[in-house]
Amino acid sequence: MIVWLNGTHGAGKTTTSRLLQPLLPGSQVLDAEKVGEVLMDIKPGLPTTDNFQHWDPWRPLVVETARRVHDYIGGGPLIMPMTVLVEAYWREIQAGLAAYDIPVRHLVLHVDGPTLVDRIQNDRDLGPSTFRFAYVDAYAEAAAGWLHREAEVIDTTSVPAAEVARQIADAVRADD
Repeated sequence: MIVWLNGTHGAGKTTTSRLLQPLLPGSQVLDAEKVGEVLMDIKPGLPTTDNFQHWDPWRPLVVETARRVHDYIGGGPLIMPMTVLVEAYWREIQAGLAAYDIPVRHLVLHVDGPTLVDRIQNDRDLGPSTFRFAYVDAYAEAAAGWLHREAEVIDTTSVPAAEVARQIADAVRADD
């Protein structure tokens, strides 16, 4: 199984995935952003874009990387923290994984607007991030449309990441 942690930048995906991994025996964390970083390193460079997800190779490479890692670790879930706000991109990833018969538990870590802005502004590791702020409205639009209908939504506004991780682990174990 793949446990996909979606949600906007600053919702707690990376932190939650780090806390979730020890709670799910045999699990591994794969950040699909690393696939994008590989594409960003191509020289002299792919066409200019504001987000590597717009590059056509990114989505099938995420699917193929996830499939290969999932098969390699054999057994435990693969935890993937990655924001995907474009419905067509999510459908492509989801269909690719389904073609390999890999079940996906799609969860959205949601945080209310004021709390999100505060988290981005006061992030101790990254500091204020123009990139993260640029996706606040895109997340709100996706959340009001397809995203919250498509996934299990966990409100992280006032819940510590450790508790969110425990909730997810309990739900995933209950499905086994």
